[in-house]
Amino acid sequence: MRQQQQAVFDLVRWRNWFYLFSFFILLPGIISLIIPPSLKPSIDFRGGTEFTVRFQDPVTKEELNDALAELDHPEARVQGTGQNEFLIRTDELETTASGASVGPRPADEAGAIRDGLIKQFGPMVDLDGNEISRFLEIDSISATISREIARNAAYAIIAASVAIFFYLWWSFRSVPQSFRFGMAAIIALLHDAILVVGVFSILGKLFDIEINKEFIVALLTVIGFSVHDSIVVFDRIRETVGREESPTFADAVNSSLLQTLSRSLNTSATLVFALLALMLMGGASIREFLWAMLIGTVAGTYSSICIAAQVLVTWDEGDVPRLFNRLLGREDEEYEYEDEEEYEAEPVGVEP
Repeated sequence: MRQQQQAVFDLVRWRNWFYLFSFFILLPGIISLIIPPSLKPSIDFRGGTEFTVRFQDPVTKEELNDALAELDHPEARVQGTGQNEFLIRTDELETTASGASVGPRPADEAGAIRDGLIKQFGPMVDLDGNEISRFLEIDSISATISREIARNAAYAIIAASVAIFFYLWWSFRSVPQSFRFGMAAIIALLHDAILVVGVFSILGKLFDIEINKEFIVALLTVIGFSVHDSIVVFDRIRETVGREESPTFADAVNSSLLQTLSRSLNTSATLVFALLALMLMGGASIREFLWAMLIGTVAGTYSSICIAAQVLVTWDEGDVPRLFNRLLGREDEEYEYEDEEEYEAEPVGVEP
């Protein structure tokens, strides 16, 4: 009976299955990222003009696409955001006849599009239903600014990862081989980031979902959440190792996981319910943010339990060198102890 309970609750023993499961859920996204275009960037990253329209009379997305094509903008992308309300993205609109940059409100081409849509579909209205002769919102970003935004977003993610590694290395300096905690957290957050980006790559190809500034904000938030959840588990591992309650480091990790499991699941469930409520209430303008947060929250909870903590055990027990030895046909190098006293003398969490 005791052996059966141990098998059921020994999360560490299942670590190879967790790795295999992660491999299979990451693989489709990685393949999608390899196939160009890897992601569908919004105007935030490729430049262009974006404007919101609302019509008084019913209009379909297909009718709007056809009308924009007739107005010499077949590249326009139309997204429904409400009843008779649409978000339209086009290439960056041209400059004025004088050659000066139009800025955030390009008058010439935008005016031609506005007049053409009003002529075909009737008057536009504001949020209160009053007739207007303008777009609800309009914004234009140059390709140069878009490249700068993309570059700064990449720098932010790299800087956050490096800072997290050194912070965890320093915070867990009282535990032997403390740098492993930093590396395990980085592996977990990379797992979550790749999953989120991979899913958006698939959604971009299947449902035309784009990535924008809100997506980057969500990705950084997911990284922070992933590390926060991992730190909770790591802190309990540090306490368990310090009290020397477990005979091996793997037992200490498993005990810590079981103690923090309910807290991690409850915290994540609360956030998931809040995100689902926002999705049900609308929030079309922050749809990418909500989806990235939802996927990242679930992935972060999983990775803190099934990746970050398990990497510590894999590293401590030499699973990777043992695997290579088997692949190369060498005999496993097992850690042998002459007697029980020598085993207990080894520091927990340090390879002999």
